[in-house]
Amino acid sequence: MSTDVAHQRGWQIFEVVFGIPCLAAIVLQLAVPLAFPRGFLTSALIPGGAALIIAGAVLVVRARQEFAQHGQPTDPGLATSKIVTTGVFSVSRNPLYLGGVGVLAGIALAVNLPWVLVLLLPALVACHYVLIAPEERYLAARFGDEYALYAATVHRWLGRKQRSP
Repeated sequence: MSTDVAHQRGWQIFEVVFGIPCLAAIVLQLAVPLAFPRGFLTSALIPGGAALIIAGAVLVVRARQEFAQHGQPTDPGLATSKIVTTGVFSVSRNPLYLGGVGVLAGIALAVNLPWVLVLLLPALVACHYVLIAPEERYLAARFGDEYALYAATVHRWLGRKQRSP
């Protein structure tokens, strides 16, 4: 891989950083079953999980469409020629990761797999250090003030920052 990319190693992808904990969660579920409490909560978990799955999938699809519209790769192992700040990127610097987390959390709720939620926490920490931090360093080095302004305007996960007077 080129040194002019965010990630130097092929395993530095969402599918690995979140896939390994999800597989571990399935193994844990088989070895040490864990379930959400039954009762009134059950009727909320399935539709809540479905809503998260749909919202997450929409974020992923929209982010990929936005990258395609601007001719930018979705693979952080490939060089990018511009910062995409429109569409879902105007409210999240990481809509692909956010959407993927939404899908996984939704699946955990909808099919009663609490271990997935438990292991999403260390996966989110790994996501920050293994995926997001190298991407941010790459974008800051490549685009300088343009990226600094974007990072100062849009939150890493969700929302726009308030401008100080």
